[in-house]
Amino acid sequence: METRILSCFSPAAQTAAVEAACEVLERGEVVALPAETVYGLAGNALEAEAAARIFEAKARPFFDPLICHLPNLGWLEEVTDLPAALKPQVQALVSAFWPGPLTLVLPKRACIPDLVSAGLHTVAVRWSAHPVFQAVLERFGRPLAAPSANRFGRISPTTADHVFEELKQRISLILDGGPTFHGLESTIVAPTGTGLHILRSGPVTAEDLAAFGAVTQVSGGDELPQAPGQLKSHYAPRTPLNLLDEAFGSAEKEANPRSGLLAWRQATPGFGATEVLSGQGDLVEAAARLFAALRRLDEAGMAQIYAEPVPNTGLGVAINDRLGRAAAK
Repeated sequence: METRILSCFSPAAQTAAVEAACEVLERGEVVALPAETVYGLAGNALEAEAAARIFEAKARPFFDPLICHLPNLGWLEEVTDLPAALKPQVQALVSAFWPGPLTLVLPKRACIPDLVSAGLHTVAVRWSAHPVFQAVLERFGRPLAAPSANRFGRISPTTADHVFEELKQRISLILDGGPTFHGLESTIVAPTGTGLHILRSGPVTAEDLAAFGAVTQVSGGDELPQAPGQLKSHYAPRTPLNLLDEAFGSAEKEANPRSGLLAWRQATPGFGATEVLSGQGDLVEAAARLFAALRRLDEAGMAQIYAEPVPNTGLGVAINDRLGRAAAK
C-alpha cells in the first residue's frame, strides 16, 4: 500500500487534505491525523470493522481500549450513558478542559462497538483542540477512534515523518499538521462524582484537576487495562533504555561512547549521543521534546540509552511515567 502525506500548512491545502481524509474514512479505512498531543490513527468509532483496521495497522492487542474523539460537545451524551451522580462533575471538567488534552472514561452507550472499548462497559472520550483534527471531525460528522499513530508499544509520533517511519505501507494517508504541541498523550481520568482517578498522566496535571475532586493516581500495569497507556511496558525504543535512578546511579558513572543519554537539563561528557530535554529546566519544553528525542537516540546506533528522570511534579509526573514504561522489561 502506498502511503501519502498531505500538507495542511495553508487553508487551501488543509481543505483538500481534510476532504481526502474523509473519503478514506467513509470507506471504513484509517488515516493518521495531528492532535495537540501526538499524532493519532483514526477510524470511524461507530464501526467495528474500522476499529479492527486500527488494531491491524498498529499490531495492537484487542484488550487495549481506544479513545473516542468527539466532533463536538453535543456528542458526549450520544456515546456515553451518564448517571445523574456523575453529570455535575463531568460538566465541570469539560467546561474547564475541552477541547483539550483531557480524556474521560465514562459508561458507554450501545452505539460504541465492544472492539473500541475492549469489551468494557466504559468508553474513553475526548474533544481534541487541534484545528486539523477538529476540521476532519466536523466534516466527517461522527466520532473517530484514534490511538497514537505508531506500532504498538513503540515511541509515540509527534511529526508526520514519525508516523511514516512507523506505518508506511500499512496505511494510505497521513495529514501533516507540523510537530505536535504537547508531545505527550492526553491525561485519562475516571470521574467518580466526588473524586477523580488518573489512569494515565498527561498535560492536564493532578494539580490542575484538584479543584474538581479528590485525585487518586492509578499506576496501571494490569494484564487487562481499563484505559490506553496503562501497560507496564510501553512507549519504548528498540534500543534498550535504562532509567538513571538508584539502580543505575548517575550519568557520569554510565558514560561511554556506545551509550546514548537522554538528559534533563545538561549534557554529560563521554556519551556517544546525547539529547537534552530542556536546558532551561522547562517541563513543558521537555514534554514536547520527549518522544522526538527518544526517537533520535534510538536511531543513533547506540548499544543502550540512559535517561535522567525529571522533577516529579506537575507535568514531570507524566514525563517520568512515560520514561518508566519505556524502560520496563
